[in-house]
Amino acid sequence: MQNDAKQMSRVAARLVARVLNAKPDAVLGLATGSTPLGLYKELVRMHRDEGLDFSQVTTFNLDEYVGLTRDHEQSYHYFMHENLFKYINIPKQNIHIPSGTTENYAAFCSWYENRIVECGGVDLQILGIGSDGHIAFNEPSSSLGSRTRIKTLAKQTIDDNARFFDSAEDVPIYAITMGVGTIMEARKLILMANGSSKAEAVAEAIEGPVTSMITASALQMHPDATCVLDKEAAGSLKMLDYYTWIQTKMPDAP
Repeated sequence: MQNDAKQMSRVAARLVARVLNAKPDAVLGLATGSTPLGLYKELVRMHRDEGLDFSQVTTFNLDEYVGLTRDHEQSYHYFMHENLFKYINIPKQNIHIPSGTTENYAAFCSWYENRIVECGGVDLQILGIGSDGHIAFNEPSSSLGSRTRIKTLAKQTIDDNARFFDSAEDVPIYAITMGVGTIMEARKLILMANGSSKAEAVAEAIEGPVTSMITASALQMHPDATCVLDKEAAGSLKMLDYYTWIQTKMPDAP
């Protein structure tokens, strides 16, 4: 647990940098939304000021809205380029983001899955969490073994994301997303959350039962998953005192 979103972003960025320093050609899985913005800002700073190198990195994004072109201001293509890619030295051919305008979604989803395998699998996957506990666009009741596919967005997700559009009616109803099964194959996962609006979902994901109704709860079954939270997002955790104790004692662990 971190004091605020800025400190949380610095911690997550150090974890990403640790992976890149150990494996310069690492494959990163990336998320969009307001939560990882601070992380991307810190990675840009580390690239500029500390020489963090992305020249051999390959990336795969989690999702994209169906129907939005790459240059649409609310597309995730636009988001990633405006907030990260245009400021770092990653080759364009190494960037993978689901297409919201492909002519054959089934074929594209199959290609995306195969492309991840061809690149050696995802070494580190960044995740956010929805207010209903979803990861990527794997809405409640999504299969925990699901693969990249088209999903119909839940009303709560549409309402939550309406702040980025002129109105809720402008939010696309469908999205193309990595599945929970795809996400769980990453070697390391980092789930980021900040703000009191995510506290209940975080608590259910970390301390509740593993269930398709809270797709983030699948992370409980991953061998290397880290949650990076601010105080507000951690506020509903029943075992918070114990987690804080673990955090203070971790540097001295054998």
